[in-house]
Amino acid sequence: MKEFTASANEEGVRLSRFVEKVTAELPRSVLYKSFRNKRIKVNGKKQDPDYRLATGDLVQLYLNDEFFAAPSAAPLKKKTGKLQIVYEDAAIAVLYKPVHMLCHSDRTGDTNLVDLFVDHLKETGEYIPAGGSPFRPAICNRLDRGTEGLVLAAKTYPALRDATAIIRESWLHKQYLCIVKGRPTEGRLTAYWQHDEGKKKVFIYRKPAEKRKEIITGVEVLEERAGCSLCRVTLYTGRTHQIRAHLAFLGCPLLGDKKYGDVNFNALYPAFTDQALCAHRLSFEGIPRESTLAYLNGQTIELPSPSLPVKFKQL
Repeated sequence: MKEFTASANEEGVRLSRFVEKVTAELPRSVLYKSFRNKRIKVNGKKQDPDYRLATGDLVQLYLNDEFFAAPSAAPLKKKTGKLQIVYEDAAIAVLYKPVHMLCHSDRTGDTNLVDLFVDHLKETGEYIPAGGSPFRPAICNRLDRGTEGLVLAAKTYPALRDATAIIRESWLHKQYLCIVKGRPTEGRLTAYWQHDEGKKKVFIYRKPAEKRKEIITGVEVLEERAGCSLCRVTLYTGRTHQIRAHLAFLGCPLLGDKKYGDVNFNALYPAFTDQALCAHRLSFEGIPRESTLAYLNGQTIELPSPSLPVKFKQL
């Protein structure tokens, strides 16, 4: 039998999810059989799989040792890079992701934003990965490796749950700066997006059709020079590669974009080795009062001194 005490980070986590996280290779059939046979208890009493944990709950698991993960003996990879925090409170943080940094780990083992965030919280004592806790601080949205800018991160499970809802319900408004070829059409622009898994690319169309999803992109031209425009783009929908693909569809691809850009035009500006795109502003509006993050309503968080306007003036 093993025991785990739910921390504030597990507040509101479903019991079945908690058990899945603190065990290894536990078949779902065994999981639910254990619930029926009273081998999973909270504070000494039988509970249903959908029971929501409260801080301080004692979870008792009468399961075979083989279903608990052994500590990994693998050496940790050395991380390089420094975490840059633009905003932080007890529940969330807004982080700056530089170009080339990953949001999450991948098979390369390169430095990634979420690991730097977790390490920061370990150092401050806000996250203590003890007792087999199923929650790990996480980032709530992602940016492409070649895109820089602001990323929302959650320190606790309630913050992650509510931040995910905020993004899903479009209570978070994201604005980007970008440099594009030519001068794009301005305004709130609608088109239709389709993802081609085989080509690992998205395509934009003028008219709706089966499997196409509506996208809405706001475009404002801030300045023009050297055959380019510095633009502010507002995402009203959040599809993969939406800004890059939509602006390319309008005939104004992002400078430096290798996937959707103009190869010959990019060659004129060799200093731009990645798409000229920066997520520079996050605004919160419409969050319901019952959300733990309702205090963010009306707040706007901006990246101080973004580099793209400076680079634009050097064209």
